[in-house]
Amino acid sequence: MEATPSGGPEEDVEVLAGGGVNHVIRAGTTVRRLTGSWTPAVHALLGHLAARGFTGAPRAHGVDRDGREVLDLVPGQVPDHPLPGWALSDDALAGVGRLLRDFHDATVDFLKFAKNQDMTWYFPSESPAEVICHGDVAPYNCVFRDGRPVAFIDFDTAHPGPRVWDVAYAAYRFVPLTDPRQMETFPVVEQARRLGLFAGAYDLDARGREVLTETARDRLEHLVRHMHEQAAAGHEGFASHVARGDDRFYRVDIEHIARHRAIFQSALTA
Repeated sequence: MEATPSGGPEEDVEVLAGGGVNHVIRAGTTVRRLTGSWTPAVHALLGHLAARGFTGAPRAHGVDRDGREVLDLVPGQVPDHPLPGWALSDDALAGVGRLLRDFHDATVDFLKFAKNQDMTWYFPSESPAEVICHGDVAPYNCVFRDGRPVAFIDFDTAHPGPRVWDVAYAAYRFVPLTDPRQMETFPVVEQARRLGLFAGAYDLDARGREVLTETARDRLEHLVRHMHEQAAAGHEGFASHVARGDDRFYRVDIEHIARHRAIFQSALTA
């Protein structure tokens, strides 16, 4: 499918801020982004979500004449660090949990289709494949309106996997499970309370709660490995992340989650 607008001078065009991994522009009421081998799978997923009536994701409209994918611009606010108070409220945290649950539930029947089509994803499938994971649920990929999360964006890293693989990473980003010695954030006791709130809003099952903290650590280890692999392969965006010490930041947080596992688990099983 080809979208005819090219984002030329007749349109209102703006370069959007991002994480330095992809070049993103707004052209009128659309967003244009670079494509990859995973783009057909992502567009099929977004089409499925639209057909299922899930409104928490942009719709895809093929590619433009410049070879960029064309997506709906989802109106609202995407918070950046330091996060504003409204993005750190209990209501916002619970809303993200519910939105993530709705997204996962809408993908369950897409798994068999994806497998039969032998789709290519950015990341390999994680076992057990229960849903399609977003792969990067974080404040910078969440659109808010009036302090409420209404949509996720940037589905490039979507891939089949277990629910908790996505839930654990989202919890890391939104609770957040960051060592307070690295940045101003909630104390550990409050992190634990918020972690329990997030798991409850998602309605995470007992098995998911049992492995959530361990999965969060595994997910961060996965992120650090990926950053180094991409940097070694010449990807400038990931190379800049490694150069500024993002990998060291995540390793400190891995140790933080392990060190306080008992209090985190007590909040998850209360």
